[in-house]
Amino acid sequence: MAAAAGVQEQMMSLRSKVCLVTGASSGIGAGTALLFARLGARLALNGRNEEKLKETARNCEELCDQKPLLVPGDLTDEAVVQGMVEQTVAHFGQLDVLVNNGGILAMGTIENTTLQDYDRVMNVNTRSLFHLTQLAVPHLIKTKGNIVNVSSVNGQRSFPGVLAYCMSKSAVDQLTRCAALELASKQVRVNAVCPGVIVTELQRRAGLEEEQYAQFLQRSQLTHALGRPGTVEEVARTIAFLASDAASFITGATIPVDGGRHAMCPR
Repeated sequence: MAAAAGVQEQMMSLRSKVCLVTGASSGIGAGTALLFARLGARLALNGRNEEKLKETARNCEELCDQKPLLVPGDLTDEAVVQGMVEQTVAHFGQLDVLVNNGGILAMGTIENTTLQDYDRVMNVNTRSLFHLTQLAVPHLIKTKGNIVNVSSVNGQRSFPGVLAYCMSKSAVDQLTRCAALELASKQVRVNAVCPGVIVTELQRRAGLEEEQYAQFLQRSQLTHALGRPGTVEEVARTIAFLASDAASFITGATIPVDGGRHAMCPR
């Protein structure tokens, strides 16, 4: 198993690639940063929680000899987003990979989602992603780099009770496909991963109590064909594959990492 993992990492090498990862203070973003460090990437890491972001950076340093550049801040702040790109390029001289992972979840239906909650979800999950991508593209064109967006099965399938979140992730899927077509002639690839339920803090931050979250994870055994929720590492490996030259002929793809949930129907 260890030998197989070594071969896999060799195939997905990111050695010397400059990679900007948002939402890297926890969950999928932190897991992606750690794997990228192991694969030899030079990292710029963004997150809102500076202490946790520093912890991610320390863990990355233990896996490689490169110290990550920290570019903390709120993705809805336009000045912060612009500064992230400028600082990354000024520090490393280039940008090869953008991982748009930062995002939030808010519960709510068409009857009770407030405009404030709707705007908050769309601003973080869609508008900031659009803005950061737009700023990064000129640099990615120079390196013939690529973008990996972290979407969700909620962008592909409809679920009650998380309306704004579903809408935001559907928009991410369309941005992925449209930008992939627009940038293909410049040899910039754009793809997305679409996770199902992954064991992170996302749902608890959206308001689920511990008992509710435990029930949610238990129900995931029924709502995912493989009978369990996924792990951060499983999503990170798919992101790393798409970011690497191993995926050199893949663009415009929105790849489910959801244990088969996207293929299931109620019975």
